[in-house]
Order: sequence, then structure tokens, then C-alpha cells
Amino acid sequence: MEILDIKVMKGPNYWSTKRHHLIVMLLDLQEMEERPTNKIEGFPERLQQLIPSLYTHRCSEGVEGGFFIRVKEGTWMGHVIEHIALEIQTLAGMDVGFGRTRESDKRGVYHVVFSYYEAKAGIYAAKASVAIAEALIAGKTYDLDSDIQKLRELREEERLGPSTGSIVEEAARRKIPWIRLNRHSLVQLGYGKKQQRIQATVASTTSSIAVELACDKEDTKNLLEAAQIPVPKGLIVYDEEDLEKTVKRIGYPLVTKPLNGNHGKGATTNLKTWEELKEGMAIAQKYSRAVICEKFITGFDHRALVINYKFVAAARRTPAAVTGDGKSTIKELIDIVNSDPRRGFGHEKVLTNIVVDGQTENILKDKDLSLDSVLPKGESLWLKPTANLSTGGTSTDLTDQVHPSNIILFERIARIIGLDICGVDVMAPDLTTPLTENGGAVLEVNAAPGFRMHLDPSDGLPRNVAEPVIDMLFPPGKSARIPIIAISGTNGKTTTTRLIAHIVKQTGATVGFTTTDGIYIQNQLMQSGDCTGPVSAEFILKDPTVEVAVLECARGGILRAGLGFYNCNVAVVTNVAGDHLGLGGIDTIEKLARVKAVVPKTVFPSGYAILNADDDLVYGMRKELDCHIALFSLNENSNRVLDHCKKGGLGAVYEEGYLTILKGGWKIRVEKAGNVPITFAGTAEFNIANALGAILAAYVSEVSIENIRLALQTFVPSPALTPGRMNIFKFNDFTVMLDYAHNTHGMQAIGKFVSQVNASHKVGIVAGVGDRRDEDTIELGEEAAKMFDEIIIRQDKNLRGRTEKEIIGLIEKGIRNINQQVPIHVIPKEKEAIEFALGNARKDSFITIISDVIPDALDQVREAKEKEGSIF
Repeated sequence: MEILDIKVMKGPNYWSTKRHHLIVMLLDLQEMEERPTNKIEGFPERLQQLIPSLYTHRCSEGVEGGFFIRVKEGTWMGHVIEHIALEIQTLAGMDVGFGRTRESDKRGVYHVVFSYYEAKAGIYAAKASVAIAEALIAGKTYDLDSDIQKLRELREEERLGPSTGSIVEEAARRKIPWIRLNRHSLVQLGYGKKQQRIQATVASTTSSIAVELACDKEDTKNLLEAAQIPVPKGLIVYDEEDLEKTVKRIGYPLVTKPLNGNHGKGATTNLKTWEELKEGMAIAQKYSRAVICEKFITGFDHRALVINYKFVAAARRTPAAVTGDGKSTIKELIDIVNSDPRRGFGHEKVLTNIVVDGQTENILKDKDLSLDSVLPKGESLWLKPTANLSTGGTSTDLTDQVHPSNIILFERIARIIGLDICGVDVMAPDLTTPLTENGGAVLEVNAAPGFRMHLDPSDGLPRNVAEPVIDMLFPPGKSARIPIIAISGTNGKTTTTRLIAHIVKQTGATVGFTTTDGIYIQNQLMQSGDCTGPVSAEFILKDPTVEVAVLECARGGILRAGLGFYNCNVAVVTNVAGDHLGLGGIDTIEKLARVKAVVPKTVFPSGYAILNADDDLVYGMRKELDCHIALFSLNENSNRVLDHCKKGGLGAVYEEGYLTILKGGWKIRVEKAGNVPITFAGTAEFNIANALGAILAAYVSEVSIENIRLALQTFVPSPALTPGRMNIFKFNDFTVMLDYAHNTHGMQAIGKFVSQVNASHKVGIVAGVGDRRDEDTIELGEEAAKMFDEIIIRQDKNLRGRTEKEIIGLIEKGIRNINQQVPIHVIPKEKEAIEFALGNARKDSFITIISDVIPDALDQVREAKEKEGSIF
């Protein structure tokens, strides 16, 4: 078997608009296509022995053990690999459950689709599942445990930590979109101008001064002490001389910790001798030259959490420990503790496994113990100097037991430091009595406090401490979203996108939009190139200045990775025509329509899908949509539109020369086509259709008719507003039009316009595309022969798997199918082809350049025009 391709879906996609995180593996079964599982001797038994937990997979049988029934009866290996990939992720602590396997257009080649938790782990699972299946087929042994451990490690490398993860999960529960901004814990919540950010548990709203104060333990202590907050006595020390002065002034026992430390790093507690004290300072100075040396307060380690200056939770923390039974060694006791099903690798479970490290070894050494020592029955031994959960500690929720005066104290501390998300470390016998009475003290104030101890305490009630964070960032009435208008279809997407963006700009909003020629914010080009995929969409949605997003969504991005957003407010589908068929498993126009339909399927129930009623495939999409629908048509008597509007629906038609909105039984004439430059006085039929979709998108987005009308009048087809879309240059003796038409449907639309042009001689510069089917390229040649009196065949820069000779031959064949006499010139380089056309132009001729690289072609035509003395 051979893996041909692995794609990672990160948003709504061809395979599912509901399940966004999918691995799509293209797998060639090769000889296994002829060998279903019931024809491989011993395979079902070996599979069940290696991964018995597959028994829980119900498969199509609908009962536990259903998958094994299928394997015994006989199923194809792609199906088996799908289930293995899901199960090994689940065994590694990533509970995934969606999968499907579908045959591609090539026999024996399958799309194996399954969900993932972290992308790198999903890719590893894809490859491992094939290797596992091959080992089982061959009857070889396989180290499954190694794969499971590797998947755990990949999960921990990639996943958000429990604190950040809990905030993101709470945001997702509220349908707040989020984007991870780096490999670590920096996350954007919300889109565009409405966004907030978190990094671990520091938020956009958190004061940087407060964070700096919390990190400076001396300044924190001084501020708290001045506010009559009980804190341990202590001094900052740099050397042994300072240390000696501290001992004389405060006395033993003491604590040493780095001045700028966090998470308990470099801290040593309960130091009772000079030697212990010197060693404690040395450990702390690995992290900071300045060391806090303060009185060791007896009691229990507590953490209070304050969010938005309100107390929300408290917990008692206990360091990783074992209790002797009189017969087991310390190492054996650790293994017993780690066997607790609540403990796991990293953050995968409520508790973390206890790992023997240098701190543990130092504790054992100080007590004249080793890992082989046997503890007396009932004797407890702390294995870490601090109570952090990440080192194996435990926590007990005490939220409901905290004394009211302590609650007031904790909230005061957060205000004093200025931290809106604040962790207060307290050493005290308990929190049920005021600290001022029980001798307790505040040890530290923490920015970015960990939430894990509150989310999943070892004992007591779990607390959803992420909830008040989201309440703080997005209080009632504050939206996290900006309007998203998405445009899909085969042709007309870019023009429609640009026109919608132009209309919305009339409202004064800052608009970000993506097109096949670049990413724009207002009128500024941010990035050039084909920017119609999910990465480009995220670029817009990440920008904090953008108030409305208008996103062109092409098939390539949807198939490659899915959409760059989960939901949109408005979706426009222009049309569906044969283009790129045979690529990415999309070999029929019906499959292509399903790709395009991904976009309207993401519209919110309260939003609108705007569909071309003149296109059967687009019109058919309405049946699968759960949102409002608006229809547009070039035919003012379209039964589809009229029937829809009679039922109270919304539509738009081209009637009596006007772009008209139909609202129920009422008409709103928006503008006469003759006043809309992109329609070329109504001769560019395809642009009338684009304009109808655009005005509906604007209307349902609550743009006024006045602003829509003004935008239609001022949207002039030009290199600035519509580069490569019917850009017309009038020379002294001839006219040049430059367009991006790159498929048969697009050429037909241009052909209708060219047929209405009054010119003595019509010349076309055309090309084939290497990744199209033979019949598609031949059709392009046929359309060119219908349009032009003279044809120049050039070639795209990227041949996409074909030879120049092949492509030119197919174009010529198409031309000759229609017209045996039309003159043909073969000039492969686009620049030379344009030079030839301009240099040999007849008087009153019309030259149509179907361009590959729009910016270069535009520059070349502009230069030629400048030589005549003016550009237009």
C-alpha cells in the first residue's frame, strides 16, 4: 500500500461542514484491493489481539463489536486503517470518533478520512495506521506501545495547556471563534476589531504594569505590607554575607526563592541549617542573582483565584508524596501512586505522574534515603519542595469554605497589584478563619495563574474558572464577531467580492477582502497573489482594524484545508461550471457543486445564502441549507425567483434595464444598468449577474439603497478596482481588453460581450492550462474560434504537468474543430505574444488578451499606451 497524499482540514470542508478537524489521506491499496480482510488468513484474529479496544467500534452494525464483525465478513483495508487511526489516537488520550472511507475516481485508491485532536498527531496516526495494517497482513509483531507514546508526546507538544485550553473551550461553547497565533499559548478570541487575546491566563485586558509587579516579588511584598496584608518577613540577598544578616535578623526556618521566579522554580522550603540555607540560595541563583530569603510559614499551601477582581475559587495544594506500607520501596510506592487512573502523561488527565528528578533525589539525600528505601507503614514522604500539579502534586477544592474576610483580602490584593486575573499563594493552617487570626501569610501574587487545580481538583468540586474570564472579555451585549460575507462559485467570484467590498466601504466601515489577486484592507494591497484560501481568510480575520470581512473562497483552498472560518453571515454562490475537473478527486460537475456548497452551508441560521437561480446546481443547494435564502436571476420572469418571493422571500432580477430587488410582492429599483460601469451599458451580462448577487449581499447586510446605488455608479472596471477583469484600454487606432477568463464558461461570457463589440478585426490571445482535461482544453480552443478573426496561442508560465506541445496541440485542435481558416500564431511567451498583437494591430481592431500573470500584462499594456501620450 502507498500513501499518495495527506491533507489536514482545519475548517468546514468537502467531507464535513460540521467536523472541521479532519485528516484526509489518499491511499493506494495496490494489491490489497483484491484482498479484503476475510481473504487474509488470520488477519481478524491478529487485529483483535493487537488492538482489542477496537471492540467498542460499532461500525455500520450499530452494536459493540460491529467493526470486528465487518472485518471477519470481509472489508477493504482502507476501512480498517480508518478505524486503527481513530483508535490509536483515542488510546493516546485524544478521544476522536468520526471517520469515513470513500473510493476515489481511480480503482483501488481511497480517501481515508478521520478526525484528529492535534494535527501532527493526526498525520502520525495516518502513517502509523498503514504501518500497523501492513504488519498485521504480513503476520509480523508490532510495537503499538511505541506509537501510543509518540502520539502522547506529539499531543503534549502541540496542544494548548489546561488553563489556556479551558478558556478556549469556554469560548467555543459560546460560539466565540478563536485562532491560535503561535505554537505556544497566544490565542485570539473573536475576529477583526472585536477580538481579544489571551496568553496562558494573561488577557488583553491585563495590565503590563501589574504583570511586572507580580514578577518582582520584592515590590509586590512591599506594596502588600504597606497595605497591611500579612506577609512573611524577609530580605533580598545576593551573597553569603547577606544571607548571614538575614538569619540573625529573622531566624530559622527559612525559605529561599529567586526574585523573578515562577511556578515554584528554584524554591527551597523549611531550611533549618546554614548548609541547607547556602544550598537553597545556590539553587535559587540558577534562576535569578537576587534571591528572596524569608521566614518559613508553617501550615498548608493554598491558592486563591481572583478574576475581574472577584474571588472565584480556592484550593489547598499538596506536593507529590508517597505513604509507606512497611514493605514497598519508595520507587515501588511511586509506581503504585502513578498507577492511579487519574494520573497520566503531561496534562492528559486530572493528575500528573510523579517523575523522579534532581529535586526528588536531593530530598531523599537530605533524609538519608534512596529509591530502594522502605518507608515505615503510615509515614508520608514529600517528593517535591513545592505543590505544583505539573510535578505530581494534588489539589483539594476549598472554594465554599473560605472565610468572608479572606475573600475581601484576596480581592483587595488583586486591586493593589492591578491584576484582573490573579493567583494569590497563601500559607496558612486553613482558610476558614481570617489570616490575621490564624497566623497565615500571603507568600506570592501570580500573574498567569494556573487553572488546572480548580478545573480538575483531586478532591472536591471542579470549578469552571474559565467562565468568568470570558464574561470579563465579552460581557453581555459585546459581540466577538465581525460580519463575514463569503463568495463562492466558478466564475465572477473576484468581481463580486470586489464590488461587495466597494459597497460596504460606502458605510464607513473598514473592510478586509481576499481575492485571486491579493489581500486588501480598505484600498491597501497587503499581499499579492492568489489569496482565496483559509490562510488568507485568517489574515483578514486576525487584523484588529477590520470591521467587515469579504472573502473569496475558491475550490483549491476548500479541498486543501477547508475554510478559514467556521460560520459566515452571508454567502454568495455565483455559478458552477466545469473547471479543474479531474483534480483532487473532483471529476464531475456535481462533485464540484458540492465543493462550492461548503460555503453556503456555513451561513448562520439568521444569515442569508444568495444563490443564482439561473444555475440548476446552485439553485439546488437551497435544499441542504439551514438559513434564509435569497435568489437572483437575469430573467425578470424567472419562476424560481417569483415563486420564492411570493412566499415572502427575497430576490433580485434584471428587469426593464434595472437592477431590481424583489421583497415579497414589492420592487425596489436600485439602479439602471446603463449607470453601472461594470455592466458596460448592459452588454456584459455576466457582470449584471455579479451585480445582482452583490446588491443582495449588501441589502441583507443592512446597507442602505442609497449607498448601494452610489457604489454601483462608482465601481469602474479598471486596473485599480478590477485588475484583470475586463480592463479596456483605448489606443489611437485600436482597443485592447485584458481579462482572466480561464475556463470554457468564462470564455463564453467574454464571447457574448466581444460579439457585441463593433470592430473591424477581432484578435484573441489565448492559452490552455496544464491541469485541465483534454476535452476542457479543446473546448477553450473551440470558444476562441467562435470569438476571434485571428488567434495567438501563448502558454502559461506553469505548465502544471503537461508539455507545451501537448497544450498548444489541444488548443489548435479545438480551433480547427470550428474554423479551418482562422489565422493562428503560436507565440509561447505572453510578453512576446502581446508585443506581436499590439505591433501588428489593424485600424479599429479589438484585441482580447486572456492573461496568465495579470500584473505583468497590465504593466506591458500600460507602457504601450503611455508611448501614445496618455494612459486612457
